[in-house]
Amino acid sequence: MEENKVLATVNGKEITEQEVHTFINGLGPQVAMQFQSPDGIKKVVDELVNQEVMYLDAIENKLDEEETFKAELEKVKEFVLKQYSINKLLSNISATEGEVSKFYEDNKEQFKMPESARASHILVEEEEKAKEIVDEINGGLSFEDAARKYSICPSKDNGGDLGEFTKGKMVPEFEEAAFSIEEGKLSEPVKTQFGYHIIKVQYKKEASTRTLEEVKDQISQQIVAMKQQEKYLNKTEELRNKYEVKINL
Repeated sequence: MEENKVLATVNGKEITEQEVHTFINGLGPQVAMQFQSPDGIKKVVDELVNQEVMYLDAIENKLDEEETFKAELEKVKEFVLKQYSINKLLSNISATEGEVSKFYEDNKEQFKMPESARASHILVEEEEKAKEIVDEINGGLSFEDAARKYSICPSKDNGGDLGEFTKGKMVPEFEEAAFSIEEGKLSEPVKTQFGYHIIKVQYKKEASTRTLEEVKDQISQQIVAMKQQEKYLNKTEELRNKYEVKINL
């Protein structure tokens, strides 16, 4: 459908498909979903028509000439002008490749990745039960099916998969076992405060440092934010000295 298709006309003013989509998008993702159907779009068109006739009625009754309206309009104008002024001040600030490289070299500690692993587990209450499950898995039952059948952890719905985690994220007994067993092997039942775990590690990653290429966009955003903050504070300090400022706290 054409984005400028006219969906309604009110006193000669056209309401286009583009305006309807803009209105819907402004409602936020969750609410907007309710208005994507033809019936939902019709409701939005009706609402835009309602707003337009209210506007025409306000003009006809000269509400725009009332002092209360003028005061409200001035507040809105002041707010928009403040934001426009700040945005204009902070626009066109960027980070050079040299600045990004220097930041990376000076702050490499920020980009270190601790040792990590991805593991699955089966959690049961009794050690004897855990040993029986290990025997079943060694006898041919898949780990994932065993997790779905026996585990009391919600991760059973994903075959026991806990996703990837770094050192320090799991309880000590679980972590020690997970980072010591070989990839693809089963642990002996591991006791923690939650019960007995059978752990299977899918993979492990050594501690590493993310490369400049991996983090350059993140660094660039950080540098731009710092430059913007500095420019804003310098400008407001200059203006505080120019205009009379009194703070009564």
